[in-house]
Amino acid sequence: MADFTLVIGNKNYSSWSLRGWLMARAAGIEFEEIVVPLDLPDTQASIRKYSPSGRVPVLLHRGLAVWESLAIAEYLNDIRPEAGLWPASASARAQARSISTEMHAGFMELREKMPMNIRASMPGKGMTTAVRAEIERITSMWRDCRKRFAGAAPRDDGFLFGGFCAADAMYAPVVTRLRTYGVAMDTDTDAYCKAVLAWPPMKEWVEAARNEPWLIEKYEPA
Repeated sequence: MADFTLVIGNKNYSSWSLRGWLMARAAGIEFEEIVVPLDLPDTQASIRKYSPSGRVPVLLHRGLAVWESLAIAEYLNDIRPEAGLWPASASARAQARSISTEMHAGFMELREKMPMNIRASMPGKGMTTAVRAEIERITSMWRDCRKRFAGAAPRDDGFLFGGFCAADAMYAPVVTRLRTYGVAMDTDTDAYCKAVLAWPPMKEWVEAARNEPWLIEKYEPA
């Protein structure tokens, strides 16, 4: 039996679960996966068996429950520092944590108007002036990180700070949204999105999302 257990929601819809799951894969840990379907009558009761917050994801390890994606990132970084969940240099780490926290606390218009739905294709849906402004803020941060930090990293695999790190996990659901809602992208943004979508764990998640045996139809396009 795996030493770790990660409790997540639907892979097609749960953006926070995707973040925690990618962090666990980036840390290189072996973990058992428990999927709790969201928005069902017994969802909250099922999640509270594992998570004191009643939300996913939650990482279970030797009697400890770690909830919230950023807390999971910090815990995994503490016990697997060699995995590089945060960039090596202090300045890059500060930047990565700053943009990750901004994602955690902000972009509410994008979240509401363009919920994650990997299976769907809804070009143009949900685009408002406020959503466009949030997307422009996000993509400007991506370009800035790539320009300032990726080239100075030990290796550059096309991610924000060179190699895949927790900040990329935090923004991976945005990458899926840009594709689902057909958002036009500049060359640099498109290259970054392609790098994220080509990362093997991300490809694995997307494939699983497309083939989930149960889905919550209220999010499906008409």
